[in-house]
Amino acid sequence: VQLVESGGGLVQAGGSLRLACAASGSTSSIRTMTWYRQAPGKQRELVATITGIENTNYAESVKGRFTISRENAKNTMYLQMNSLRPEDTATYYCNARVETTYDGRTWFVRGDYWGQGTKVTVSS
Repeated sequence: VQLVESGGGLVQAGGSLRLACAASGSTSSIRTMTWYRQAPGKQRELVATITGIENTNYAESVKGRFTISRENAKNTMYLQMNSLRPEDTATYYCNARVETTYDGRTWFVRGDYWGQGTKVTVSS
């Protein structure tokens, strides 16, 4: 699985950006996709995750401002970021988790894949 992020850039506080993560390769086995971010000097943190196409979870710091979505026909995940704040400044990384199941209830992780990151800078 290969992942390529796009959509980062410089935006003023209060503005919006939409990030995209395009997957290629063995995409049919990707069950969960996640956006992480890492600010300079800080640890990488989870931003939002989507399992399937509807099961989503968000970090408290982005709830109500960010929306994660997934378009399987295009093998692409998105992160719509609204009401951006200077503290959202970071490099954003896409993660894809390949999982398999025998019974639809127990899932086994077969691999984690990462993109190269896209930088988001929010000016005050």
